[in-house]
Order: sequence, then structure tokens, then C-alpha cells
Amino acid sequence: MSGARAAAVPLSMRSVAVLAAGSLAGLVMLCWPLLVQVQPGDRVDPPFLFLVLLPVVVAVVLAEVSEGGLDPRVLAVLGVLCAVNALLRGISAGVAGIELVFFLLILAGRVFGPGFGFALGALSLLASALMTAGVGPWLPYQMLVAAWVGMGAGLLPRRVRGRGEIAMLVVYGVFACYLYGLLLNLSGWPFLLGVQVPGHEGSLAYVAGAPVLENLQTFLVYTVLTSTGSFDTGRAITTSIALVVLGPAVLSTLRRAARRATVTGEVRAPD
Repeated sequence: MSGARAAAVPLSMRSVAVLAAGSLAGLVMLCWPLLVQVQPGDRVDPPFLFLVLLPVVVAVVLAEVSEGGLDPRVLAVLGVLCAVNALLRGISAGVAGIELVFFLLILAGRVFGPGFGFALGALSLLASALMTAGVGPWLPYQMLVAAWVGMGAGLLPRRVRGRGEIAMLVVYGVFACYLYGLLLNLSGWPFLLGVQVPGHEGSLAYVAGAPVLENLQTFLVYTVLTSTGSFDTGRAITTSIALVVLGPAVLSTLRRAARRATVTGEVRAPD
């Protein structure tokens, strides 16, 4: 089928509002150490995100269900993809940056739309954490940022098809992998004390009450030296290869599933 095709799971105005509000709140929660004004030496406690994140995800799902965006068949697809992604994450486990979660998340977000991608990203990370006993204070951040990765894939231009589409998804995948690493580093960096990196003079730790630009510069150096050149690059390479090799076939499969899941019955007048 030529031309642009709408997302398999369209967003209602209610879903757009919930996604926007939840994403804005999540961004503030991630960036608050750079924004808060405290006195040097004061204690800075992290926000308790878990009770905030889960209602956001549930609200997105419920809003779309109430508006007809996620019918039972689409919910079944969501459950299957969550299980597959959780299994893939358990197999790869992020060793040396090898991560098999993002390529399926990006492809599903591309086909089913930003709302579906948001829910899949968050629930996949939750399911994999429960399977591997990986529940901890880092989990809400992982769920939130993975949800953004899936949502962003659903917001990409829909007219692009063929090799151009795969190329676009690869570029987005590389960007998303580095952004994922950067934001997760930001979530934990303020609470690391006296971080020292070989070959770098001075501490790379967060300083409460320091100027925003000073802390931001320190953080960027920290993330480049500890994550960007290793785990994030490995994740980007793995995702790119998976998108190139498996992307076309998985896209076709997901689009067939989307057509079947969103078919509506014909209503006829009684004879």
C-alpha cells in the first residue's frame, strides 16, 4: 500500500494530554538535580518515582481503551510483545552494551503509534525486571526512558517506506540509545559521591548548590567517560544491526498483526 498510513493505534485527545503531562512530569523528575536550588552541603534526596510512574502508564492504557484505541486484540498484541521483549532483555542482559530490547520497541512503536510505544517500553522493562529480579530504585527511570523511546518511534514521519524507512529507524535508534544512556546516567549521577575516572583530574560528582552550567558540564564529562564510549555505543551498534537485518521482516509481521487487530466489523441494518 503506497502513501502514508496512519498509526495502527490512533491517539485520542485524552491520550495525547496524558502522554504530554506524564512526559513533562517525568522530564522534570529526571532533571530536578540540575534545577533545584539548595545550599552547598545540604542533603539531597531522590524523588520516589515508582508510585508516580505506574499510574501514568496505567492512565495512558485506560485512556486509550476508553476511547477505543486499544481494543482487546491490540491489548493481546501488547502483552505478547511485552513478553518477547522481556525475554530478549533477559537473554542479552546489557552485557558490554549488547541490548536486544530497543529494536523491537522501535519497530512496534513505528507500526502501532506513540501511545502503544509508550506503554510497551514501560511495561517491557517492568516485566523483564520482575523476571530477572532486577527491581530497584533504577527501574522507574528505565521504564520512563524506554517508554519515551517507543513513543518517539511512533512520532516519526509515516510517509517514509522501504529502505528509507529502515535508514530513518537506524538513525533514530542510534540517537535513542545514546539518549537512553545519558538520561539513565543523569538519574543516578547526583547520588554518586566522589566519582573518580582514571586519567581525569578531580571529582566528577554532583555538587548540590553549584551553578547549573557547572554541574551540567561535569555530568557531560562523566557520561562520556563512563558510558558513551562503551555501553551506549554497544547498544547503538546492536540496535542498528538488528534493525537492518530483521527490521523489514518484523515490520511486515507487525503490520499484518496491526491490520488484523484493528479490523472492525461491518454493521448492517436489520432486514
